[in-house]
Amino acid sequence: MNDDLPSLSGLRAFEASARHLSMKRASEELHVTPGAISLQVRELEATLDVKLFERHPRQLSLTAAGTEYFLSLRTAFGLMREATQAVRHRRGPHIVTMSCTTGFATQWLMPKLDGLQDAHPEIDLRIGTTARLVDFMKDDIDIAVRHGLGGYAGLISEKLLDDDMIVVTNPARAKMLGPQPDPNRLDGRLLIHDVEREHWRLWLAGVNALSVDWRSGIMIAPDSNGALDAARAGLGFALVRRSFVAQDLAEQRLCAPFSQSLTSRYAYYLVYPPTALERPAVRRLRDWLCQCAGR
Repeated sequence: MNDDLPSLSGLRAFEASARHLSMKRASEELHVTPGAISLQVRELEATLDVKLFERHPRQLSLTAAGTEYFLSLRTAFGLMREATQAVRHRRGPHIVTMSCTTGFATQWLMPKLDGLQDAHPEIDLRIGTTARLVDFMKDDIDIAVRHGLGGYAGLISEKLLDDDMIVVTNPARAKMLGPQPDPNRLDGRLLIHDVEREHWRLWLAGVNALSVDWRSGIMIAPDSNGALDAARAGLGFALVRRSFVAQDLAEQRLCAPFSQSLTSRYAYYLVYPPTALERPAVRRLRDWLCQCAGR
């Protein structure tokens, strides 16, 4: 009887395919082609002399043997990930690496970092900005903030910010609306969009300002930073999350001429692996973020 272990690449290909029930998604995770994943899994089945998957035209399903093998491998890979994280962080127990979008970092997080330094001077926070989903182990990320619906397989997801969106502009531009601002007096050419125009369409429909052309205006991508800069400069009206402009409103760099807001089904979520909070520094950062968000 051959007691040699199968190849690690075959085990990884099988574990990822079984977790996603998709060789295409496994290939995206492991950065190889679907054909390579399929070949590695077939070689693993040949080595074990066991059929692991039932292959259907558009989906995969595990056989009984495949299910049993996957449950064991999932535990084994989980232990290897945890061991790797522990080794990486042994050199710097107070270092916490956080991933978030540029807009969140600039508009919400940065103004609060003095508070983090006061509350937890021992935390050495490293911030990386990206809009893509990160691989926590490969990218050496402890915790992330993501904008979406909150469902991330294999990860803990906690809603952080779920506030409404409001219209803002600079005080001089707001005065042009008169003492009783009416949304119907908005000029569509002065609408400022970040990434998409759908938010303005929904807000205008909600206030019954159907005569305003929501398709007009300027598009400033890829995030809310450019839109807010344009609003501060008086170039028009931006529709942004209330929490992102709290300091601007308090210091009167911006004002909110309309009381009506837009509720979005998307929110900002704290996302992290199940074992992340075992590190005290990560738990303290997580608790501080939730406290800042009022949750």
